[in-house]
Amino acid sequence: MSGAAIAPERVRLGALTTLKVGGEAELWTAGDEASLREATAEPFFVLGAGSNLLVSDAGVAERVVRLGPPYATLTAFDGAADVWLGAATPLPGLVRRAQRAGLSGLEGLLGVPAQLGGAVTMNAGTRFGSLSDTLVEVEMMLDGDLVRLPADALGLRYRHSELPPGAVLTRARLRLTASTPERVAAAMIAVDDARKGQPKVKSAGCAFKNPAGDSAGRLIDRAGCKGLRVGDAMIAHEHGNFVINLGAATSRDVDDLLEAVRERVSVALELEWRRWGGADGEPPQPGWSARTPRGKG
Repeated sequence: MSGAAIAPERVRLGALTTLKVGGEAELWTAGDEASLREATAEPFFVLGAGSNLLVSDAGVAERVVRLGPPYATLTAFDGAADVWLGAATPLPGLVRRAQRAGLSGLEGLLGVPAQLGGAVTMNAGTRFGSLSDTLVEVEMMLDGDLVRLPADALGLRYRHSELPPGAVLTRARLRLTASTPERVAAAMIAVDDARKGQPKVKSAGCAFKNPAGDSAGRLIDRAGCKGLRVGDAMIAHEHGNFVINLGAATSRDVDDLLEAVRERVSVALELEWRRWGGADGEPPQPGWSARTPRGKG
């Protein structure tokens, strides 16, 4: 795989996330193995589509690495049921292409605003299905080398995976099931109907994981939290498990709102989002994909 070289630049991460919250960091775009190897030679975070992510107002000290266009291989999807795709492939487009090809297995991911690599990392999904339902194998950059692991080595469970520390997914192999475009489209209608109550404004997706046997959204609604607001961060009126940015929300606003919700709900709620960096006035803290450079233990 070949592509553009590393292009480090200073950016405001809020502009690259779906919640539109977060301070600055040094962004590195990797378009091939050599540039990805260079980008990951120092502590880093990996940025995909920017959903399910809350970035500190102070930004992060680590590099932020994203995969460039050569890793977005949606156009290479030719309708094969067993296919390798780049980790930067947009999931919404992939779901639609699979439907048109009459391939089943991804319809439960309709509307999930992620890239394929992030979907694997979070084991993204809805109550209709998860990415792990079709995942067979992954390729990743680890300590400067490309390695492959089977899906059953990733510890995949509800909104969770156990990738090796410092790994960057580069490709994923999916195995879909032959069906018809009409049957897959019919299944997608049920998924789409279930999403109609979700807000269509700035959000990072569902904030909390569903507790066992219950719905976080239902619990938050029952606690009277819909419409609860801190600064420009608000619990959506449409769905209790969505925090929306009314325009100028800060990370501190969001953190305070999440804490207010937890205090009102009787069941412990686990955050589904990833966090990057510390709270305002605190030094940034390493996050889920930060790694220690080789040779620094």
